[in-house]
Amino acid sequence: MLVDMNAFFASIEQGDNPEWRGRPVAITNGLQGTCIITCSYEARAHGVKTGMRLKQALQLCPGLIRCPAHPERYAAISTAIMRALQDITPDIEIFSVDEAFLDVTRCQRLLGTPADIARLAKRKVFDASGILCSVGISGDKTTAKFAAKLQKPDGLTIIPPWEAARRLHDVPVTELCGISNGIGRFLAEHGVVKCGDMRRLPISVLAQRFGNPGRRIWYMCQGQDPAALQQDVPPPKSIGHGKVLPPGTRDPELLRTWLLHMSEKVGARLRRHDLQASTFFIGLRTRHGWAGGKLHCALPTNDGGIIMALCRRVISDMWSGQGVHQVQVTALNPTSNGYQADLFHVPEEAQREINTVMDAVNQRYGEFTLAPARLLNRSSMPNVIAPAWKPFGHRQTL
Repeated sequence: MLVDMNAFFASIEQGDNPEWRGRPVAITNGLQGTCIITCSYEARAHGVKTGMRLKQALQLCPGLIRCPAHPERYAAISTAIMRALQDITPDIEIFSVDEAFLDVTRCQRLLGTPADIARLAKRKVFDASGILCSVGISGDKTTAKFAAKLQKPDGLTIIPPWEAARRLHDVPVTELCGISNGIGRFLAEHGVVKCGDMRRLPISVLAQRFGNPGRRIWYMCQGQDPAALQQDVPPPKSIGHGKVLPPGTRDPELLRTWLLHMSEKVGARLRRHDLQASTFFIGLRTRHGWAGGKLHCALPTNDGGIIMALCRRVISDMWSGQGVHQVQVTALNPTSNGYQADLFHVPEEAQREINTVMDAVNQRYGEFTLAPARLLNRSSMPNVIAPAWKPFGHRQTL
């Protein structure tokens, strides 16, 4: 069973502001944010969608209500919802901030049929949050997730396992979770456009190209996704922050300010989880693509100053002055702090102590209460909650 909250952030804002109910609402990253994080169903009816620029959205829907995000509020409500769902079964995978898979196989004798349990889940979500959700039920995760989106909002769809292959037969493969447009193009080149076409493609073709994920895709398209619940949160494969800038930004001082901002945020998050990295992606996005790339430190680090040194190399060596509309700093493959120190490396004990004190102050009084002086003149940038946020483990960050 997949429980999916309907327009989660927007629904919370409509609940907190009753005068917005039934009206189009769009969530942006603070009052300065120009990109829509998500929007209500009333806004979607006008063609507004996630990732759209606010200016374009207002042209489609002049009555659109703009609302700055309140990520701490969303995180608290998500936590309350997931705790409520755990009253149904401990066999739960929190898939994202607004989605959870529940394996109800072992609780049917106690709680009734899958439809009864789905209605119970919908009541628990509403009691915990005051918002509605959609539920999809089937014999595997992929089909359950597909079913959940068929009758939004406030839907309940059951696809019995023995009907899954037939129900998916005419569904485009890219409609299934985990099959991106890139994989979709590969499948189309091999004659697979709809799920029903997959039977004509040998599983070995997908296995040779994508390994075990390819084998899973072969089964997914036939309603037989073999994936079990994932109840352990794996370590993050990357930790990054980016900032969308006004298109055509060419001021190197402004770029340095925002890159320092991102570097300090990445460094603080690495330290919060006792992680560090030796490879970072530093990028300046232009209309022609990314300027920058992967840069390496001599030793793993979680210090924002060292990360910023890599950013300065990108500006001086990899950027030709073209207009920039986004900056990005990402730590790749972070690892635990317990690494073998270099024999000739003099540890920066003073900087580590400074970071420890700065983190303690910022955790108590708010992010960037203590910060490098250059950041005093930056414009405000509220945090946003990541789609993969989970109320435990490495994902419990904003």
